[in-house]
Amino acid sequence: MGFSGWLRHNAEHYLLVDAHRRLAGRYGTPAPRPPRGAKDFFWLRIFAPLYGLLPWSVRHRVMRAMPGSHRKTWAPPPTRGGPAV
Repeated sequence: MGFSGWLRHNAEHYLLVDAHRRLAGRYGTPAPRPPRGAKDFFWLRIFAPLYGLLPWSVRHRVMRAMPGSHRKTWAPPPTRGGPAV
């Protein structure tokens, strides 16, 4: 896994944990464990809030610039071969 794959994997995981934490606070349900260690602290206390502050246009440009699954396009529709029956 290259740098962009590592970044995408960690960003997805910690943004999901942050969303879970916010929903748990809103609805009074158990939250995920608090951050432990420097890695968790960075992703949950620095990256996730900063990512949330970025406007969609900036997020979209960054995602489009990085290689990954989000850059794959849909396959073209199959050509018709005649009547279905």
